[in-house]
Parts: sequence; C-alpha cells; structure tokens
Amino acid sequence: MSIPKLISVPFIVLFLFSSQLVQSKILLPSVFSDNMVLQQKNNAAIWGKATAGKAVKVTVSWNKINYGAIADAGGNWKIKVATPAYGGPYSITISDGELLVLNNVLIGDVWICSGQSNMEMPLAGWGKILNSEEEIAEAKYPNIRLLQAEHVTSNFPLNDAKVANGGWQECSPKYIAEFSSTAYFFAREIYEKTKIPIGLIHTSWGGTVAEAWTSAETLKKMADFSAAVDKIQKSATSTSTVSYEEKVQNWIKITTEKDSGYQAGEAKWALTETTGWKNMTLPTMWEDAGLRDFDGIVWFTKKFILPENWKTKEVKLNLGPIDDNDITFVNGTKVGETVGYNVGRTYSVPANLLKAGENTITVRVFDSGGGGGIYGDAKELSLTNNTTEKISLTGDWKYKIGLDFKNIEAKPYEENGPNRPTVLYNAMIHPYQQFSIKGAIWYQGEANADRAYQYRELFPAMIKDWRQKWAQGDFPFYFVQLANFMQVDNTPAESAWAELREAQQKTLALPNTGMATIIDIGDAKDIHPKNKQEVGRRLALIALAKTYGQKINYSGPVYQSSKVDGKQMLLTFGNSQNGLKTADGAAPTGFAIAGADKKFYWAKASIKGNQLIVSSNQVANPVAVRYAWGNNPVCNLVSNDGLPASPFRTDTWQGVTFGKK
Repeated sequence: MSIPKLISVPFIVLFLFSSQLVQSKILLPSVFSDNMVLQQKNNAAIWGKATAGKAVKVTVSWNKINYGAIADAGGNWKIKVATPAYGGPYSITISDGELLVLNNVLIGDVWICSGQSNMEMPLAGWGKILNSEEEIAEAKYPNIRLLQAEHVTSNFPLNDAKVANGGWQECSPKYIAEFSSTAYFFAREIYEKTKIPIGLIHTSWGGTVAEAWTSAETLKKMADFSAAVDKIQKSATSTSTVSYEEKVQNWIKITTEKDSGYQAGEAKWALTETTGWKNMTLPTMWEDAGLRDFDGIVWFTKKFILPENWKTKEVKLNLGPIDDNDITFVNGTKVGETVGYNVGRTYSVPANLLKAGENTITVRVFDSGGGGGIYGDAKELSLTNNTTEKISLTGDWKYKIGLDFKNIEAKPYEENGPNRPTVLYNAMIHPYQQFSIKGAIWYQGEANADRAYQYRELFPAMIKDWRQKWAQGDFPFYFVQLANFMQVDNTPAESAWAELREAQQKTLALPNTGMATIIDIGDAKDIHPKNKQEVGRRLALIALAKTYGQKINYSGPVYQSSKVDGKQMLLTFGNSQNGLKTADGAAPTGFAIAGADKKFYWAKASIKGNQLIVSSNQVANPVAVRYAWGNNPVCNLVSNDGLPASPFRTDTWQGVTFGKK
C-alpha cells in the first residue's frame, strides 16, 4: 500500500500525543495497494476504515468522477466505482482530509486461485517445475499482477487477509518464483491470447480439505460437518500449556509402546520367525491388498539371497515411497527411517551387515490416516550394488499388524490447524468477497480422496457457497481433476482417487463450471506433477472458450452412453466431431469390462467413428465398462487435438469410499 508521508515537522509530536490523528488516517484492507487490478466493466467496491462520521472521497483517474461516503459509527465506509473496459495504468485517490493515492492500477480481469498444494506449488522453491529456471527468467509480464495470501486460520470470518510482498506486485522473475505455477500459466495463456490485464489472488494451502474452504452457514446444512462447525464456533482460547507438537510426540510414544513389534523399546520383529505372518504382494497400498480402512502399524519382511561377490560391497536398498513413515532394518539392524508419504526411500546398507546367502529386510510402516503401504513403482523395489547389478524385491512379502490405531486413543486434534471445517474460508476467502472478480480456478481433492462420495455433495456446495457470498451470480469456476499417481495396477482395482475424479466430473452439472483433465501428465512417484505449464494451459483453454468466447476446443472426448451388443459393449462419446483417436496411435488402452458378477478384466477396445467397441474373452455377458479407473491408469483416449478423455464408468456400483466421513 502506498501512503504518502506527512511532511510537516509537528507531525512527530502529534503522532506521539494524539490518537485522533492516527485514527483519522484512511485504512484499507490488504487487497488494495499500488499495482492492483480492478475488475473491468463493473461497479467495483472500494472500502476501508476512517474516523467515525468522516466524509471519505474517492477519485479515479479513468473518469474523474468524485465518489463519496460517510464513515459509520464503527469507522467503516464503502464506495462503488464504475470501471471501464480493460486498460491502464490509472490511479485512485482516497481522502478524508488526508490523501492516500494508489498508483499503477490496471483495469482487467481478477481471478481467485485456490486449493491445496498443487495450486500452491511454486515455480521455484519446493515446486521446481519443469524448466523452472527458464520459466522464471522469462516471466516478465507487467500486465499480470500477483497478490499472494499468507497462511492464516480463523474460527470466525475475518475482514482482512494477511498478504506477502506488501500487496500487489507486477509479474516479474523476482515475484513469480514463489508464486503459484498453475495460476501463473493460466494467466499467461489468457493474457497472450486476449491482452486483457490479469490479476491473480492466490490463496491456497497445501494438504487442506475442501470443508476448510467452505463457510459455516453452508457446512451447518450438511450433517457430516454441522457438529464440527458448532464446536469451532463455540471454542474458547485453549488454556492448555502443552503444544500440539508435544501432544503428537506423546501420542507417537504411545503407538510405539503399544506396537506388538516392540518389546522394552527393542524392535523384536526386526528379525524374527514369521510363522503365522500373512503374505502381501508388494508394492501396493495395503487397502488394495486386504487391509481396507486400516490405519496403524504393519511390519513387512522379506528374505533375499545375496551373491558371494556382493558381500564385501556397500549395497543400496531402494524401497520407493512409503505411506506414511518407515523404519527399515537389514538382518535386525536399523539402516534408516523416513517421515513422509511421498518421499522415496534409498538406504545404504554397510557391507558388514550383509552375508553371502540368505539375508532379511524388515520394514515397519506407520500410517496415521488414508492410504498406507509400500506403494511405489515395482522397478524401484530393489537392491543395487556399485556396479548397478540389481536384486528385485517385488513380489511376496510377509506381513503382520503391529498396532491397529482403532485400539488406542485418537491422534491429537490440531486446535489451530488448517484442516478444520470453515477456518480457511474465514481467514483466506471471506476477506476478498466484497472485491469484484471475474471467476475462480481451483486445484484440490487429494486430501478428500478417501471421502469421495462425500465430496459429491461437499464440492458443489462449496462452489455455490462462494458464488452466494460474492453475490456476482454464477461466476466461472474452473477446476483441475486429479492427476494419475501411485503405482500402476496390474489388474483392474477399486480406487478412492478414481472415485474422487468421478465426484469432480459430476460437479460439472453446476452451471458455468469447467474441468481440466490431466490423467496423462501425472507422476507415479510424485503427488505434485512438474508439468504445471500444461495444467495452467488446459484451465486457460476452458476460460478462453467459455468466458472469453474464443472458438477453441477445451475438452477431451466425453462419455455419453453405452449399450450391450452381444459379447461386447458400444460406448458413445460427445465432443468427438472429428472422430476419436489415441495419443500414441496404438489401440485404445485403459478399458476394463465386467459381467453381473462385478469382476473386472482388462478389455480390448477399438474405435469406430465416435464410438468405442469394448470386449474381453473373459466376459461373455458384459454389463459394465470402466475407463482409466485407478490411481495411476495407463490410458490413451484423446480428442483430435490431444486433450485426454476424463476417466469414467458405466456402472453405479457402490465404491470403496461410500459412507466414509
């Protein structure tokens, strides 16, 4: 914010002794500053604080009209100014007897950019997107403006948000490096195609759930959230002297004490007889291998034969990502531990721990919620020596449950954490809802994947909630469908992520929505795909077509209907005027088919115009087809210009997340 300094020397004395002068200054919320963007062709609100009863005047340089208001008893004032078609730069002068001038103001389109870590993911920093250094160096777009909200929670709606960098800044290498990459590439594509100045209000928080971004009024109408909202609104400041971190550490200590794999603090299952242990084929999420809805500690162990010529060499143990945390042992000795569900594990095993012949690897896996297990790429799960020889560790492992978390007290509740209903809406959305916008883009869902059926209600409710609060009608709301992630299924399997994608697709029933499908550009090992350029571009295609009226395609083929034709099923697609094709020119992949027994088998598929013919020798009487239905499906159906078809299913059979809250 640019506030001119008083130049009279007596001001210093008056500042020290007169609260009246301090109160008489115009105070603006953080959304107003130099370099800002106001929404074009709109009655845009400008508001703030002044001394109660003071007359406030606003003059804007694009029309020279003097606007006025009187500050109410609380010092609040609000003025609406008519904005022209895009242009600038302009200035805004605000006065209550003392001038405040906002400079370098553009008129254009303002977009709210929100969600969890994939929206938050910056070009640099922890993001390190594709070609990050080059993209940052080339990010010189003075007509794209950036406003970065900081992470804040609140149990009640706030009138102002905390922002970084002193407010709005021009897009430049200095400010873009730590800004949302998805939002930037979205804006860049629109600006290059329209030359309309774009303002981006980036307000997101990694790892957060959709209910945190939804107002109390809306959540109270939903049975799954009403009690939690009441508790938050009634909560008083905690008087506990124990920090949340201390509570978690105490809880983890309890889990270790209760873990059957430990005895008197020693990991007795690190090297033990495995009689009575069960088998599990790794890598996999254990929910897909018999431990559905299980949160807790599971011990895995596998024997391997070390060649004679390896015994004097250091060996690398590659386990890939593990959800959530692990402690790993070789022949009973700890060789490493890691915290984090999306972090690859590579541990050095000293030669003196190994012996020619039979050796044992044991991995203690700790999962506090959601999916759990050793789940990476099968090619990763291995031992390698310094000559790159490899011993595969995929296949059967023995496992035994050390502790089911249902049998101990629940993990401590983070009283001030972000994953509580309504607290991010209150602090990071509500403060902007008087500010006129063009629309919103959203990238979130990973944190709600285990409650995908619930998301069918929650996500549309959140969109309607925002629209009601902004009071701008059904403004554009465009979102990103979850990318492919985790290991590829060898056989068709149920998938919470597939069900969340379905919930997102169903949300397109709301007016003026759009979905960018990115089922083709994810990463099995990384929940944060690096190709954010294409994510932003696909969102921008939707906006360019639906909001800016350009005659372009913005979607892959859209499944419409199916019918049984003997031993095969015929699928019909929309948005396929020029016929269907595959991304690689090969036969369509990613299809599974089932009969009335609900057992799915991989299917053969062929293209005929805007139809697909799907069949399998293992299904004589088909009734259902699924496409790209899995965490990380291998699929290739695209539109003529290469945009992927969204995953779908023709059945309505109850999914694995049904009833989860």
